Amino acid sequence: MFGPDVITLVLLLVIFLLFTKVLKNQKENKYKNFPPGPNCLPIIGNMHIFDTKNPSKTFTQLSDKFGPVFSIQLGMQKVVVLYGYDAVKDALANHAEEFSDKADIPIFTETSNRYGIVFSNGENWKVMRRFTISTLRDFGMGKKSLGDRINEECDSLVQEFKSYGGKPFENSTIINTAVANVIVSILLGHRFEYGDPTILKLICLIEENFKLLGSPMIMLFNMYPNVIRWFPGGHRTVFKNSSAFKDFVIKTFTRQKSRLDVNHQENFIDAYLVKQLENNPESQQYFHNGNLTLLVSDLFVAGMETTSTTLRWGLLFMMKYPEIQKKVQKEIDLVIGRRRPQTEDRKQMAYTDAVLHEIQRFGNIIPAIAPHATTRDVIFRGFLLPKGTHVLPLLSSVLKDKNYFEKPDEFYPEHFLNSQGHFVNNEAFIPFSAGKRRCTGEILAKAELFLFFTTLLQNFTFQPPPGTEVDLTPVTGFTSAPAIHEMCAMPRHND
Repeated sequence: MFGPDVITLVLLLVIFLLFTKVLKNQKENKYKNFPPGPNCLPIIGNMHIFDTKNPSKTFTQLSDKFGPVFSIQLGMQKVVVLYGYDAVKDALANHAEEFSDKADIPIFTETSNRYGIVFSNGENWKVMRRFTISTLRDFGMGKKSLGDRINEECDSLVQEFKSYGGKPFENSTIINTAVANVIVSILLGHRFEYGDPTILKLICLIEENFKLLGSPMIMLFNMYPNVIRWFPGGHRTVFKNSSAFKDFVIKTFTRQKSRLDVNHQENFIDAYLVKQLENNPESQQYFHNGNLTLLVSDLFVAGMETTSTTLRWGLLFMMKYPEIQKKVQKEIDLVIGRRRPQTEDRKQMAYTDAVLHEIQRFGNIIPAIAPHATTRDVIFRGFLLPKGTHVLPLLSSVLKDKNYFEKPDEFYPEHFLNSQGHFVNNEAFIPFSAGKRRCTGEILAKAELFLFFTTLLQNFTFQPPPGTEVDLTPVTGFTSAPAIHEMCAMPRHND
């Protein structure tokens, strides 16, 4: 595509620009009293020291050397890393306002245009978050009606699992569809049948992007976007997939707008469209189609990917540890019996609750949340972090913090049980993050995990196919997911 002379010229130009930036930063003394970190190389920064197969190992080694607050350099971008619960909590909870922005990460900035809720900042983020929380509550979040909605999907999922008659099958697409249907019913007002081409396409777009977001090519794009964008690679696929997903959302709300009844709002999109019609400055400034497209996309993706991945980890752990599965089933039989599980049952099911917490902790779905950025110059633990500093809170280092978890590298539900077998909270359990950027859909996710998990174990015993071993090696991308595997769902009852 490009001749060697052109590529050489481009690389020389990049080197010149980056060297100029280094000199400018040195002249401004921008990073005086900055957190310590390893020596870096020109252009690539610290990329050469990372274990690409196990980045957590590198972060642990750096923390052992430099402490819980240290810096690394990715290309020319300095990043402050927070390692362990104490440092992460101090930043996100005790200094919530100063660490409340999301960093400008090129791949996310280009796909989101800073709209929506996940990657927006400032007043736009505040308005979208306030509307989202209020509207999700209106459509059942935190209410009994939400549990009923989830239980209806649980029934469909049970029937789908039963259709395999105990024979091996791969569960990722089925579980993704079931979990997606819950958020889709809130956003769009309907659900998809398992195997529907539309939902299968959407799931495929999301899964491919999540895998690519953890790839070396995306990392290169984030470091040198103005250069890498001209080359082929995963970044172009991410752009194409994001565009296709947004096209689906735009067609959906355009169709709903044509038949909108302001006095009978049936779903999240309807509520947003009604908000657009309000003749006030806030609606005119923030409730535009760009925000609607990204808001629905953010909620759809976040509402499906992390919950479905956690549920898949849960079933895999039950296959790996059948004695734990039996104890959960015994508690289900004792408290729930054969009726439908309800979210209120969780209070009486200490062991099941502990297992669900441990699935989230040990599954470590999001090892590192998208980097934050400081909203102003801040002194943090004796270091000066200038406004706009990228800050990476390592959730994996929190959920496996040996100061808070007795056996951090083992699947051990007793992390959340006392000596009498009662459930106990652990303050370092923050899979939904903390502070102002805490997950908006936390209540929904907790309800889904409990109801899907208990319903499935009420109806099935999960086993690996005969002659196979359960492999807990994760596939890392933007999330840490189980590798594709087959399982057997053996019916527990003969009805």
